[in-house]
Amino acid sequence: MDARHREVLIAVIREYVDSAEPVGSRVLTKRHFPSLSPATIRNVMSDLEEMGYLAQPHTSAGRIPTDKAYRFYVESFPPAGSSAARSEALPTRHPGIDGFMERASAHLSTATRLTGLLLAPPLKHTRIARVDLIPLEGDRALAAVVTDAGWLTVSAINVEPPLRETEVREIGRELTRRFRNRSVADILDAASRRDPLDPVDARAGAVLDQVYALLGGRTLYVSGAMNILDHPEFGDLESTRALLRMFEQKERLADLLTSMADEQGVRVTIGEENPVTEMRDCTVITCSYMYRDQVLGILGVVGPRRLPYPEIMAVVDETARHVTEALSRVRQDLYLPS
Repeated sequence: MDARHREVLIAVIREYVDSAEPVGSRVLTKRHFPSLSPATIRNVMSDLEEMGYLAQPHTSAGRIPTDKAYRFYVESFPPAGSSAARSEALPTRHPGIDGFMERASAHLSTATRLTGLLLAPPLKHTRIARVDLIPLEGDRALAAVVTDAGWLTVSAINVEPPLRETEVREIGRELTRRFRNRSVADILDAASRRDPLDPVDARAGAVLDQVYALLGGRTLYVSGAMNILDHPEFGDLESTRALLRMFEQKERLADLLTSMADEQGVRVTIGEENPVTEMRDCTVITCSYMYRDQVLGILGVVGPRRLPYPEIMAVVDETARHVTEALSRVRQDLYLPS
């Protein structure tokens, strides 16, 4: 692509982002290229269509960008600064990580007018430091899992069959010996091949099941799902209904975000690049947030492919930085998965 092709393509994308209407040569001539004739612009747009960057929805209509065009656009500018995100009030961290994470998701939705997503830890690379089982009244116990990042995840579990308090605590100590310094992914993988002769499993298999469920649990915050309806691309009721149902299927969304959490920095997944069929009319912009130089979770937004990419990427990047900075001041905090 030569310079003129690039300039015309970027002009088409920006016009389409603003108007959501197919862009014609006369509009480009008037607003961007007054020294060129509409015929010249049409020839360039025809070339871009042949190259797969533009599409013509109707014979007499102008052109609209393709996924390939949006990918070119995203990669054509350097990473945006974060000043755009600072113009909106970022959430403050009060005691209670759960509320902070929920406010961060809501901030993404408010600042971008898209659907905000935040996947809270633990993720598969989290390493376990300690497991405690604390007896409660009746046949109940409190399972407390501490990660090497200092996160404390707790949940009440049933003790079946009933065990003495000393036995419950001893099982916790045994799990600490087994799990210490191992990742959640390794632990859950080993759990899928459990030894039927394992004495702990034989004595308290139901307790182990609940501890494994606690380790594998993920909390996904979704804010502003109905913002999708504000975009004309989602005027088709059936496809929009499928997308909104997808937002309710949090396990599938969590799987998608988890698969994106290995990369640091802002990641943009456009249209057909998305492995989830219901989201192939969308763009997903994500960024991992960190704790002690390890990926702890991921956040981002879902919107149409027609987006002001630099601005949205800046909001996502700054929000991830803010969450990372807030967590860096946490020595140990209580995280209660929903």
